[in-house]
Amino acid sequence: MPTAILTGPPVPGSSIEADLRSLGFDLRTAADAAEAETLLAEVPGDERVALVDARFVGHVHALRLGLTDPRFPLAGIPGAVTAQPAGRQALTRAMARENSAGGGTTMVDSLADRILTALDADGTGVHHPELGSLVAAVPADPQARNEARQAVADVDDEAVRLKSAVKARDGFFTTYCISPYSRYIARWCARRGLTPNQVTTASLITALIAAACAATGTRGGFVAAGVLLIASFVLDCTDGQLARYSLQYSTLGAWLDATFDRAKEYAYYAGLALGAARGGDDVWALALGAMVLQTCRHVVDFSFNEANHDATANTSPTAALSDKLDSVGWTVWVRRMIVLPIGERWAMIAVLTAVTTPRITFYALLVGCAFAATYTTAGRVLRSLTRKARRTDRAAGALADLADSGPLAQGLAGALRKPARGLPGFTAPAVALLGALALVLTAALTNFGGPWPVVAALGYALTSGLAVARPLKGALDWLVPPFLRAAEYGTVLVLAAKADVSGALPAAFGLVAAVAYHHYDTVYRIRGDAGAPPAWLVRSTGGHEGRTLLVTVLAALLTASQFKVALTALAVAVALVVLVESIRFWVGAHQGGAPAVHDEGETA
Repeated sequence: MPTAILTGPPVPGSSIEADLRSLGFDLRTAADAAEAETLLAEVPGDERVALVDARFVGHVHALRLGLTDPRFPLAGIPGAVTAQPAGRQALTRAMARENSAGGGTTMVDSLADRILTALDADGTGVHHPELGSLVAAVPADPQARNEARQAVADVDDEAVRLKSAVKARDGFFTTYCISPYSRYIARWCARRGLTPNQVTTASLITALIAAACAATGTRGGFVAAGVLLIASFVLDCTDGQLARYSLQYSTLGAWLDATFDRAKEYAYYAGLALGAARGGDDVWALALGAMVLQTCRHVVDFSFNEANHDATANTSPTAALSDKLDSVGWTVWVRRMIVLPIGERWAMIAVLTAVTTPRITFYALLVGCAFAATYTTAGRVLRSLTRKARRTDRAAGALADLADSGPLAQGLAGALRKPARGLPGFTAPAVALLGALALVLTAALTNFGGPWPVVAALGYALTSGLAVARPLKGALDWLVPPFLRAAEYGTVLVLAAKADVSGALPAAFGLVAAVAYHHYDTVYRIRGDAGAPPAWLVRSTGGHEGRTLLVTVLAALLTASQFKVALTALAVAVALVVLVESIRFWVGAHQGGAPAVHDEGETA
């Protein structure tokens, strides 16, 4: 149980003790700063501890924001400061310095505020939550206390809490069609002790039932699938709102929220394809194409963000124009809608499933996502070309991890590192694009079973090694990972389609889904500052170039029917390896108290 140490002279009639207990704190009282230091030392090092001025006046939600958010080792608001185990040492040092400096045995001034000032001066990264209209103060006299109490009475902190549960930036459909009522569902869940992870799981189960309904291939099944997909999205919004409402952030929850979104959408694609097949229409190529396009869109988002995560001098005329457009109300919503974020995309899929056919649904999805990908990628290319940003080693390392280079590409990169130094800055994305296009076009333009895709795959391994031979710090080097993803996924799609045998495309769908999961898992590890997956995992799965070369060799050596079986076996093998390692890592990170980084969800 977390401990709160009350300091300063007590105030008759104050609600601070009841407020802290309502937040789950065990209370202790210090008569002076020396006793506060003693009590601090007695609190077990693996527990949260807070110093709170007994004269504090403010909203309970202000205390909640300042003292209970699990994402930050150190946090504080006026009159209160808290430390989790990772921040205990810094808090203890600040307390010791305060006492040794003669800060006193008296506590006329707020000890919590003095400690907070000392921590800020040390540059220890104290989190100061945005309180907005919420009140948090340590009044110096009765008149100030009365004024603070009146200010508390004037603001409904529950209304503020509900409003803050909703993301500040979201899509039009989510903002106006989901969030106005999903926040109340989140509060209902919080009051009944439900956790965000439970709601996330309920959303996944609902989406899987929707996919099963779509797989029936009947009009009633399609209608039910559309309704359930929207219900799943409501729950998907609710889990994040519940996390923000009750500050139940966790490492495991961030992973579940992020990966389940992808699992839900891609499982639904498979359900639609199965339903269409029951009606005599084979749309597996469209389903796989939609998954490839959507995954590549996400990789563009991730790579661009990582490349510019901590870039300096990161300005451009294009960015300035974008900010100017965002200052005009209607352009904000138009720009958010045309990128087809998850809310708009799922709403479109649900409606089209209910009233049209799977083929029409996939055509609309492919056209919409292709337009959105073109719009967003073009804007990011313009930003990158018009800005003068200095990118860090961290950004280059993140892009190298996102590239997912296996032993073959890494070995070639080492051999080509010295000659690559003299090449122009645009070499990395150019050679990655050249190798990707040559590979996919060769597979598409030659007969199934021929040797030329294998030759192209060897050339692709060479260009991939050259692309990552030097640090990815160029203006457009963030394009390297999406080009590599498009090459691998596209090759599997084309070869499975060229096999022209029943079951080959569903097997390819499973393989791409397993590999895409591995790539998403890499992204979320990097976002959580946990680093890339272990090297043995990348080696055991071959890296992108190793898997691509293997698939082309299988297509050259096996019959179409045997190729289908080989794709299925490869999909199962990759899925088992990456899932077991991923689950082991994220469950271990959650139990080990890793930093809680909640995924806010992708706009795309």
